Amino acid sequence: MSIAEKQAQLLEELDLFQDWTERYEYVIGLGKKLSPLHETARIPEHLIKGCQSQVWLDATSDGKTIHFTADSDSLITKGMIALFVRVLDGETLDAILTADMSFIDRSGLKEHLAPTRANALNLMAIQMKQRALEFASTS
Repeated sequence: MSIAEKQAQLLEELDLFQDWTERYEYVIGLGKKLSPLHETARIPEHLIKGCQSQVWLDATSDGKTIHFTADSDSLITKGMIALFVRVLDGETLDAILTADMSFIDRSGLKEHLAPTRANALNLMAIQMKQRALEFASTS
């Protein structure tokens, strides 16, 4: 499934909910399903700077695809990073770097967030692309 298809599927799932509180409950549920982040990955270098909550993002590559793991000390923030992990995990470097991440704007989630949390969504997308780019420079 392509990144665009994953995004469309996620947007369809969010559209099933009648109001923003139900959508946020769903997003929080996605965060709870994230694979645990190993304690050794909870280092300052993996923190996404600029987020109101602490958000750790780790990335590994098997040479073909990039795999992301993430965690946060906030349930809603953990859910938000889970959206991006779901869309980008297991994708190739080129697919990640060229992905249109505006699906998050179409989700309607930003409209009910404090400005600092809404900005965190942009920072998450940027940081995931940056982590992918780091693999390009080492290959």
